[in-house]
Amino acid sequence: MSEYNAEDVRNVALVGHAGAGKTTLVEALLAAAGAIKEPGSVDKGTAVCDWDDMEKELKHSLDVGITGFTTHGKHINLLDTPGYPDFLGRALSVLSAVETTAIVVNAENGIEPLTQRMWKAADKRNHCRMFIINRIDADGLDLDTLTAQIREAFGAECLPINLPADGGQRVIDCFFNPSGDGADFSSVEEAHSQIIDQVVEVDEDLMERYLEQGQALKPEQLHDAFEEALREAHLVPICFCSGETGAGIPELLEILVRLMPNPAEGNPPPFMKGEGAEQQPVSVVPEPDKHAVAHVFKVINDPFRGKISLFRIHQGRITTNGQLYIGDARKPFKVNHLYRVHGADLIEVDEGVPGDILAVTRVDDIHFDAVLHDSHDEDHYHLTSIECPLPLFGLAVNVAKRGDEQKLTDALHKLESEDPCFHVEHNAAANETVMRGLGELHLKVLMRRLSEQFHVDIETKPPSIPYRETITNKAEGHHRHKKQTGGAGQFGEVYLRIEPRGQGEGFEFADETVGGCIPNQFIPSIEKGVRQVLEEGAIAGYPMQDVRVAVYDGKSHPVDSKDIAFATAGKKAFLDAVEKAKPAVLEPIVKIRITASDNHMGDLAGDLSSRRGRIQGSESKSRGRIVIDGEVPLAELEGYESRLKSITGGEGSYTIELSHYEAVPANIQKQLADAFQRTSDE
Repeated sequence: MSEYNAEDVRNVALVGHAGAGKTTLVEALLAAAGAIKEPGSVDKGTAVCDWDDMEKELKHSLDVGITGFTTHGKHINLLDTPGYPDFLGRALSVLSAVETTAIVVNAENGIEPLTQRMWKAADKRNHCRMFIINRIDADGLDLDTLTAQIREAFGAECLPINLPADGGQRVIDCFFNPSGDGADFSSVEEAHSQIIDQVVEVDEDLMERYLEQGQALKPEQLHDAFEEALREAHLVPICFCSGETGAGIPELLEILVRLMPNPAEGNPPPFMKGEGAEQQPVSVVPEPDKHAVAHVFKVINDPFRGKISLFRIHQGRITTNGQLYIGDARKPFKVNHLYRVHGADLIEVDEGVPGDILAVTRVDDIHFDAVLHDSHDEDHYHLTSIECPLPLFGLAVNVAKRGDEQKLTDALHKLESEDPCFHVEHNAAANETVMRGLGELHLKVLMRRLSEQFHVDIETKPPSIPYRETITNKAEGHHRHKKQTGGAGQFGEVYLRIEPRGQGEGFEFADETVGGCIPNQFIPSIEKGVRQVLEEGAIAGYPMQDVRVAVYDGKSHPVDSKDIAFATAGKKAFLDAVEKAKPAVLEPIVKIRITASDNHMGDLAGDLSSRRGRIQGSESKSRGRIVIDGEVPLAELEGYESRLKSITGGEGSYTIELSHYEAVPANIQKQLADAFQRTSDE
């Protein structure tokens, strides 16, 4: 039996920019709850959640760390997410496992790019949210201004629930026991009044009692309204603390235990049944007596323990020796062992209740984002996916030692199964395997795992740019395919029209023939020939997109017409039309965000312009930092990491994400087309 019930569970993801102190905060909370004897240290490599050797070496989280503890009768699960933008996908992927997103802000650095990105992700997921301002013991802080900046950036609903005092050496509670002097800004009375006013606005009876009768409301009376205010994002508490000194940690622990929502109090998870246009929302509730439903939010391929699948139970109970189905599978697997996760350790348990975050091992069929359930009634259930950024930073890879090709393929597949922002693709035209991630550090970490865990050494080079082709005008095309050999011949004649579609609308094929000029059985063959051109390209050897093709006329022969004849006629008629439709080569344009010292602004702007980039804005940050936003062709970013380090003395950083595709300059299109023609001639 579980030692607690679903209403006792609190699931919280700690998110925020690198250096916010999330891992140190987890250590402080674990120690305050008595789960560990004393806080571990990131610098000394003794932190529970930074247990990987690379994390200890770099002194930064590179993946999600999971731990939990029970205190005051409540079980708190903490998910410590990485703050490097390169590992954003790993941070985003675990939001499906929690009700509460706690956004940790470094009091010295203030609002940073990932602060805003994770706020938007939590908002889109309809999470309850809170801010934790950490490192309040640092010198020279202006926490009043930082609080105002948070409220300006994220809404007036963000309100302090406690206040720093004595220069950040302690924290004063403003909700449960609102008394005390020495606040570094504002006052306990003002903060308490603001919180109560905000909470009672969601409950008319409470508001009437509060305003008309003048009754003081106890925290217990406010609990349900407080949870509703969190669910509706009508209130976002701001907490102050220092993970290093322990200031504010008892107060933060009390807030997690008494105020953060349990699975029933948070917003319901967005489960759907069916696919595409047929899918419908379904209700999954945290009740232990219903069918079990769990969602796999993380997969780890461990060299010693095999595949570790981490999941969150949303409904029902899961027990050892029980059976679970994976997605729509007809055959279940047996739960031989069930584990709770504490950093690197797996602690065996007998049962999990709604809200629990648990793991199973060595079940190879489980995959990231799978739904586990114990009844076929929940077949075709899935959780609405979290949108992750498209991985654009790429390297073409090949084995350093002949004979390791299959080992590399298997290893890349395992790495891809773990990380929603790591993709492996094969470029047939260039005959290269490309691995793509969110940045240089992302790929460096994965390449090191290839070497150390999978024992595969690789060679890398810059990949081919993922250009695309399209057309810009309407046109018509025609081709008659006639081939006569000694026996039966081949005959097919096709007339078609093409026209451009909007960017991202994809390919459309239409049969507009009348009178049976082309027998119905040959229409799919024509489409097959057209799709061959879409895949192989027409002018420069890159996939073609956003085109509508309509076949409107043609001829057939009762004996010689065959599928291959109409596939060939369709392909060449399409090529004929493309030639007349002003074809264009498109290149990926990425949004780029550069963070550096403001004294490098001029050099950075000039370098970006030299790469055909456009600056769209800049924003000054605290401590002489500046964030530059712009757009630049992906093709121009080769070697940019080194150039940025050179300009900024090694302290600059950047992130990119796909914005759109646009036509390349005429001279570049000619170069690409000429290179394709030479290859075709060979």
